Amino acid sequence: MLKNQSGRFSLPKDVCYLNGAYMSPQLKSVEDIGITNLRRKSNPVAITETDFFSEKEVLRQRFSTLIDTEDPQNIAIIPSVSYGIATVIRNIDFVAGDEIILLEAQFPSNYYAWKQLEKEKGVSLKTIQAPALTSGRAERWNEALLASISSKTKVVAIPHVHWTDGTLFDLKKIRKRTHEENAFLIIDGTQSVGALPFSVKEIKPDALICGGYKWLLGPYSLGLAYFGERFEQGVPIENNWMNHRGSENFSNLVNYNPQFKDKAVRFDVGESSNFILTPMLSEAIRQLLEWTPEAIQQYCETISEKPLKRLQEKGFFIEDAKYRSKHLFGVYLPEGKDIVDIKDLLTKNKIFVSYRGKAIRVSPNVYNTKDDLEKLVHCLLHSK
Repeated sequence: MLKNQSGRFSLPKDVCYLNGAYMSPQLKSVEDIGITNLRRKSNPVAITETDFFSEKEVLRQRFSTLIDTEDPQNIAIIPSVSYGIATVIRNIDFVAGDEIILLEAQFPSNYYAWKQLEKEKGVSLKTIQAPALTSGRAERWNEALLASISSKTKVVAIPHVHWTDGTLFDLKKIRKRTHEENAFLIIDGTQSVGALPFSVKEIKPDALICGGYKWLLGPYSLGLAYFGERFEQGVPIENNWMNHRGSENFSNLVNYNPQFKDKAVRFDVGESSNFILTPMLSEAIRQLLEWTPEAIQQYCETISEKPLKRLQEKGFFIEDAKYRSKHLFGVYLPEGKDIVDIKDLLTKNKIFVSYRGKAIRVSPNVYNTKDDLEKLVHCLLHSK
């Protein structure tokens, strides 16, 4: 079983950081690589033409392994989830009346672009509302989502786990229904990939888009996306010099080549060689592969299971463990609890969580301990 890994991070000893879904702390090894590569540009002679491509291929390979897909050329290096969603939208032919299925209160980067498409193309957004906070809520939410997929469905664009409270969505069943209707399945994996197992071979999404600064433990402003077969001949958002064939030959760049590189490599953001951020994210994923997402889930479950049961016994609503992730979950307050008092109490005790909608979002990782969760529970139980 995976042991506590707090020694690999630089979190202050007096801080209880249960907020990895907001932003991960940085691994010491990732920090070291960032500093080393920051200094490289002081002497550009040390940066060769090969360096513009070599580290990117390492990053693609590691991410491919993490998400269980064999071809690194299906991986694009992107700056953000919104960039990945924009790439998807550019490469699907929409007509008026097409339905786009979303979830209530899903992350804005996977909403705004679809809303704009509604204005531009006359597509219809169908938002699947969250059921009431009672037992079986997540199961009912999944059932409603599956029932909404029809011959009108063009795209189902959802997360693997909901960013506000960790509700799990059954991607295998959803993929089966989208296949039956020839609809696209677009997954936002930002709040899951890295801490929760994901298999492209098993789920077969059309696209999987991930920001890098949360559960991938990487730097801000860099992410990764898998694009499947339906996007292999797609048109990228930008024409940068590196997403065209033959760009490795610098002396031949004056002879323009209009052909894009194969598969998802064509979707790379400009300057994706980023000599600081790219090796940092690559190192972070290397560490995740060593730990494995399976072990991270087990670790988070081990340190949180008993503390969360105490809250449930006192009337706090937390989704049944079968229907939520173990690294991210929402705590909903019982009647009579004052959220303002709770925020003040947690702040005074240096306990860091997030507040998303009506949920107190708690998101531990391998740098946390059972004592961290017990400290949170103590404050919640003794708040006004």
